[in-house]
Amino acid sequence: MPNFTRCLALPERMTASGIGLRAETDDDRDFVERLYLSVRWEELAQIGWPEDVKTAFLKDQFLHQRRHYLTHYHDTDFGIVTQGGEAVGRLYLYRGRADCRIVDISLLPRARGQGLGTALLGAVFAESASEGRVVSIHVEVFNPAQRLYERLGFREVTVRGPYRLMEWRAPISSPEDMP
Repeated sequence: MPNFTRCLALPERMTASGIGLRAETDDDRDFVERLYLSVRWEELAQIGWPEDVKTAFLKDQFLHQRRHYLTHYHDTDFGIVTQGGEAVGRLYLYRGRADCRIVDISLLPRARGQGLGTALLGAVFAESASEGRVVSIHVEVFNPAQRLYERLGFREVTVRGPYRLMEWRAPISSPEDMP
């Protein structure tokens, strides 16, 4: 069963609109697999494989990813994003000494494009800034979400293979901004 020790505090405007974040449980496995397939399905659109072969391939990739996360990010908080009590995404956060690593942030297609991802990232930024941490994320170079990350202030640190390591740092207050 995944770890979940510390829930990210969501702003009241999110919780008032029915958005929640709870610990992932073993009962969420089918949802998380379905979410993974929905995120990766478009990548296979250009491949002429039959749908059942694509599904089998992605289910296998999901198992590899899950094993990787549970092995290498075992002390990560595995959270399920809810909307109106229904699971619509996941947010996996690893809180290190110097950074808060977004291990995974994914939403179902019907929950995308509504500002939910931006609001979740804002909550991560708020927590990290209050604790003096940077926020980091690895993004595949072809992932369209990297435009969102750049717009929100993430900057590229390195590129390794198909991944960009990006970081967000809280703006530094100037002396005239201080009380």
